[in-house]
Amino acid sequence: MKILKEIEYKVPGFLVSAIRCGIKKKAGAKDLALIYSEAHASAAAVFTKNAVKAAPVILDMERIKSGKGRAVIVNSGNANACTGDDGLRKAKETARGIAKALKIKEDTVYVSSTGVIGEPLPIERITSSIPELIKGLRADGWMDTEAAIMTTDAFPKMAGVRLEINGKEVTLLGIGKGAGMIHPNMATMLCYIATDCAISSTLLDKALRKAVAISFNSITVDGDTSTNDTVLVLANGAAGNRPLTARSKDMEGFQSALNHVSRELAKMIVRDGEGATKVIEINIKGATSVAAAKKAANAIGRSNLVKTAFFGMDPNWGRIAAAAGYSGVKVALEKMDIYFNDVQVVKKGICAGGDWEARAREEMKGAEVRVTVNLNLGKSEATVWSSDLTYEYVKVNASYRS
Repeated sequence: MKILKEIEYKVPGFLVSAIRCGIKKKAGAKDLALIYSEAHASAAAVFTKNAVKAAPVILDMERIKSGKGRAVIVNSGNANACTGDDGLRKAKETARGIAKALKIKEDTVYVSSTGVIGEPLPIERITSSIPELIKGLRADGWMDTEAAIMTTDAFPKMAGVRLEINGKEVTLLGIGKGAGMIHPNMATMLCYIATDCAISSTLLDKALRKAVAISFNSITVDGDTSTNDTVLVLANGAAGNRPLTARSKDMEGFQSALNHVSRELAKMIVRDGEGATKVIEINIKGATSVAAAKKAANAIGRSNLVKTAFFGMDPNWGRIAAAAGYSGVKVALEKMDIYFNDVQVVKKGICAGGDWEARAREEMKGAEVRVTVNLNLGKSEATVWSSDLTYEYVKVNASYRS
């Protein structure tokens, strides 16, 4: 499996475009993007578990049942969430405009929005910009497309790989956005993955759900779950490989590639974290079940006390132990071991002794810190990625609408 470089960001059979239509307040900022498959594609997606869902999510959840797709149009600067029947009408109107311009079926067009919640979508700015958007379609415009879907993101999030399947070269390329309102089920994030692999929508759906479980549903920044979260994959078969089967070795390779792209994008979202200075990898080992391990890891990852301790580079392991204790999973303090990277700070529930604090504080200076909590109660484990909580997070979110 080859990791793609920026100059290689293309996927056979896909064209993309990005322009400014005037939704974002920042002058010159691109805010409208289009991903288009020149051929019919298998489609799979997962969406927010929030009961309050944005209009585009409601529309896409119905359309994804077909397992088919040709295009995705995304606007940033306005979430089209909590906008009632008018919001759903505008989401459909957006899709209709793209379908007409591309001469494809309307129900193969997916819509996403991201930005401020509760404000009416300025649909006229979108529909009047569709001709320009279509005119700009090209194979190598992925960086611009990524820029057009960003909101509070500090940097672009892209990941791609290339591998061989059935003797054919297959590409997977993903773009994403997200920095705040990040928590499992899912988070304030949009992610689109394009691949030229030939695979059925049923298998693609299963593969995506496995990838999401260990990536986008294993990150937490602030404990908030958004109204607009979408991860969508289109697979158009342009690579010419024999369609994958569930038990083939090549299916394992595709799953590994999809896992890699998803994990890389998820970790970038945590690294961004609206003012974050550190990525905290939380490994729970020795749990009674994978579900228990994930639950404990999430409790630690979303603890504001843990997150602020990492910002201050204070190896306050008591906060980690406490979060594991209130997580609701089975723990026995007298069996618990805790490590910061490879430095053991807790042994069987008590301070490890020696120069643990100085060594742990030194480890916390890095941009990425690994916390391992071994519960020593079973054989199951799970990993969650979190970020520290900084002054900048408050500044960003206190003025988001202005």
